[in-house]
Amino acid sequence: MSKINFHPDHSHLLAFATGEGQPGTNLMVSAHLDLCPMCREKVREIEAQQAHSEIEIAALDMMPGNYAAMLNSIMAKPLVADDVIGASYPKTIELDGRHFALPRTLQRYVHKTGNWSRLVGKLWQAPVDLGGVGSAHFIYMEKGGRVPEHTHRGSELTLVLDGEFSDGLNHYETGDMTFLDGRHQHTPMSDADEGCLVFSLVDKPLHFTSGLARLLNPFSHLFMK
Repeated sequence: MSKINFHPDHSHLLAFATGEGQPGTNLMVSAHLDLCPMCREKVREIEAQQAHSEIEIAALDMMPGNYAAMLNSIMAKPLVADDVIGASYPKTIELDGRHFALPRTLQRYVHKTGNWSRLVGKLWQAPVDLGGVGSAHFIYMEKGGRVPEHTHRGSELTLVLDGEFSDGLNHYETGDMTFLDGRHQHTPMSDADEGCLVFSLVDKPLHFTSGLARLLNPFSHLFMK
């Protein structure tokens, strides 16, 4: 796997580890952790720090006889990296005869993924039902495929699952994760021979900003809505 250069920031990892993050963001962070050993280690460190804090606070009010039981209970909490998804889940997603390996976190959503449909140019998308947690899609860009220049009415979280793409802001490869909002304007495109598969989660429709693409705005709910 290529080197991962774009990661969740510390606030996202902290919110994930403490269970205080938004469901959609936590899902994306969890999928990134499946691919990124460095961030998994950071989450382990955060969880260990939280466990020690709980011990110190609880110990102030605990009788000595109950301290060992409390300590065992805290340290027995599973780390995210040890969360095993059932073997019954498909490990890949298929498009036109090609199978793409998925992070463990996303494998459970394969059976909740709709049919692939072709968008403009060399773009494909398949909707994923997350049960009301934002609007999620698998997006595949063939070589030369691009999403028209746009900004965001809300937020956009994207995880690269296979291949690579650029957007005028940065270049992203497998495992990279991005958090974009209305402050960002970009044009995702892939020149890789194998194209690029991403998983994207948005909370509001995109807003196209250039040329004829602006005519798509009344239909932007169809574009990773």
